Amino acid sequence: MYPFAATGNTKDSLYKEINLPADFESVLINKLAALDHRYLKDLKINLSNVLKSQNINRKEAILIALSVAVNEKNATLISALEELATNEGADEKEIAEISACVSLMNANNVFYRFRHFMDKEYYNTAPAGIKMSIMANPVLGKELFELVSLVVSALNGCEMCVTSHEQSVLNHGGTQARIFDAVRIGAIVKSFTVLA
Repeated sequence: MYPFAATGNTKDSLYKEINLPADFESVLINKLAALDHRYLKDLKINLSNVLKSQNINRKEAILIALSVAVNEKNATLISALEELATNEGADEKEIAEISACVSLMNANNVFYRFRHFMDKEYYNTAPAGIKMSIMANPVLGKELFELVSLVVSALNGCEMCVTSHEQSVLNHGGTQARIFDAVRIGAIVKSFTVLA
């Protein structure tokens, strides 16, 4: 629909960075490419930078990116990132656990955001009644599972969950640098999903 301008190569390298097929169609990305918009280069650089974090290895970065794609329900990006994660050594159980973690966090984020908004004794003290056995002994390991939980909670805007998972990451040996980089991955991949 939109002819490729000088940013055609930028669009191609952007897609390659996140393992999307060259023929992937996005009206918004095509529009930016047709206008030779400099933001495509920024987005490509941002993706490249966050997926090569100093504090998070490549496999972890891809799994965190995958959690964003699952959270945003972007089927094409989910498929592309699952393939990338496999290429980086992730197994089927780890990949499946990302989806399970995102689903659980969506339940928790809605529930605990409600508790936070209302801040009434009954709601705060009544048992949540949400089964969370995957958190006890996750395939991903406790620190990475908590890191993914933190990123998804940040995406979904649950202050209570963000605070809780940030502390849990630290308690399980994570660092503020890893947390910062993980949230940056979440933010940049989310920015890509807005266009894709």
